[in-house]
Amino acid sequence: MAKWGEGDPRWIVEERPDATNVNNWHWTERDASTWSKEKIKSLFNGVLINSNVANIEITEVEKCEGEASANNRKGKLIFFYEWKLVLKWQGKLVDGTGEEHSGTVVIPNLSEENDIHEIDIQITVKDNEGEGEILKDVMYNGGKHIIREKLSEYIAGLKEEFSKGMILPKKDEVKQDNIKNLSSGFNKKVSMQPVVSNSKPEVKKVDTSTLELKEKFQCRAQDLYDALTKIEMVTAFTRSEVKLDPVKGGVFELFGGNISGVFDELVPGQKIVQKWRYKQWPTGHFSTVNIKFDQKSDHTEINLVQTGVPKSEVDVTKQNWERYYWSSIKRTFGFGAFLP
Repeated sequence: MAKWGEGDPRWIVEERPDATNVNNWHWTERDASTWSKEKIKSLFNGVLINSNVANIEITEVEKCEGEASANNRKGKLIFFYEWKLVLKWQGKLVDGTGEEHSGTVVIPNLSEENDIHEIDIQITVKDNEGEGEILKDVMYNGGKHIIREKLSEYIAGLKEEFSKGMILPKKDEVKQDNIKNLSSGFNKKVSMQPVVSNSKPEVKKVDTSTLELKEKFQCRAQDLYDALTKIEMVTAFTRSEVKLDPVKGGVFELFGGNISGVFDELVPGQKIVQKWRYKQWPTGHFSTVNIKFDQKSDHTEINLVQTGVPKSEVDVTKQNWERYYWSSIKRTFGFGAFLP
């Protein structure tokens, strides 16, 4: 293997935030099929195609068969998608008999191989005479344009959502904020400088409760585990100074020391157990956070149980997990490609 700076760059050993895929050289792939089906349905259901002649509505995505994926090779993003779609529509003429007619829109091959204007769109109507034929012409002349717009929205959304986190920065590209104070996300401005106090800590009895959270991420369980245990990735999603020693008994400090604790147990891709506290809690009081990773066929679910949370802090702690952990991880690494 060549040394750093010498020879074939494919063999250069370089530290990466995710500790894998040096220089983004290797092929990585993320499945976008589930997201695509939901996106296509949301884009087409209830679409109106109105004119001076007729009022028409796409009522249902009857068939959505195929697959989609996002791929990274040699630092370049490549998107694959291939779908066969069947849409149902119904409508009636503005100055007609009032009778409603129905038909289908068939898109036999929506794929990256064809430009949007090249995609074949087939219009059918059940009653192919009289008013039915007029409605079919309206769909053909006006509906095709609207359908292509919706297909364009799907393709743009696919590329935007699944480009996130596919090409991770090199270690030297993850920069610390060059400021002394930053927003921690836990309702305070936290100082990057240690607070020194000469007073003796006061031990208080704390009335506590248990917090349970579940969240879905579109990634492998190991990817999510890494996002919570690799210092470069934790720095990326917290956007603050991080201290992290992910071993049993190892300590951590996040958000400039606003969150701190100790790792009690680590099972890669399966479980993390921590002693965890928020700086504003009573001195010396820690909760216990148990995070389990449940990998499904196309996503991973986190199950978090946090015991020992001060009752007065349950709501704000829940909000902060969701906003400053889960949402930030999804935005930073592209693990949140789910429709609301």
